Amino acid sequence: MTVMPVDRSDPRPLHSQVADVLRAQIQDHSIAPGETLPSEAVLRERFGVSRSVVRQALSTLEDEGVVRRPHGRAAVAAVRTEHHRLVQRVTGLFDQFSAEGLALSTKVVSLDPVRSGVPSAEEHLGTRSLLRLERVRSVDGDPLSYVRTWLPADRFTGLDAAMLTDSSLHRIMESRFGVVPSGGRRQIRAVPADPGIARELGVPENSPLLLLEGGTFDRSGAPVEWFESWHRSDRVVFDIEAAGSTEQVNIAPGPSLARPDRSRPQGQTPDTDTGLERALSLADELRSELDRLRG
Repeated sequence: MTVMPVDRSDPRPLHSQVADVLRAQIQDHSIAPGETLPSEAVLRERFGVSRSVVRQALSTLEDEGVVRRPHGRAAVAAVRTEHHRLVQRVTGLFDQFSAEGLALSTKVVSLDPVRSGVPSAEEHLGTRSLLRLERVRSVDGDPLSYVRTWLPADRFTGLDAAMLTDSSLHRIMESRFGVVPSGGRRQIRAVPADPGIARELGVPENSPLLLLEGGTFDRSGAPVEWFESWHRSDRVVFDIEAAGSTEQVNIAPGPSLARPDRSRPQGQTPDTDTGLERALSLADELRSELDRLRG
């Protein structure tokens, strides 16, 4: 057994030091999800601390959702059900999850040439000759997001579905087409799931989803994509970095929620649109979180 005594000159409480070590081992998969942690007696000997310190450390990890503690049994590393995405980065979901050691799988639903897209896509890309790509992104078979992307057809001639299965679109752009995504603007809105997207994500129709959408430019400033990415709000969390007085992300309901008739089926009224009400509530939560960060 490897002895890892705590540093008693460290001003941090002993239980925090023990929790930090165990948390790091779980996050880097030294202790795999679902694996049982050593017993309290073993941990006490390993760290050279009392039983109360070990129990307090495990209690902290349990409160964080890092471990589960079944009654009468040793703690177990929790299987991750919530995934975080940093929205300021241009890197896509594939690269962000790969950096965290998560295997993100991609199913290509369709890849078709089209003569038009949504007005925002046409305006951003400056053309009506487009490719429309639709994908489902999953972790361990659990769908997390549905992504619809428009690309300028003339810049991505030869792109096919096989290239994109379980792969990163941005990596393919760079390796196959010499296009390096470099910057862009993003916005987040809370929306109800339409029937098709709800089916692909395995959620009830009108469930609240987080919609991340925006356009991306290459290093020369030329537009390379417009995307709409619907995320399960029970599985994906958007992280926001607040630096000084600079506002990094602006969270608001957006025009489609301010004018519900654009997204609501004909004949449906606000009083009966429970999915939209839940989405509006989620938008309020997002605004509250931004206010907290600003404070």
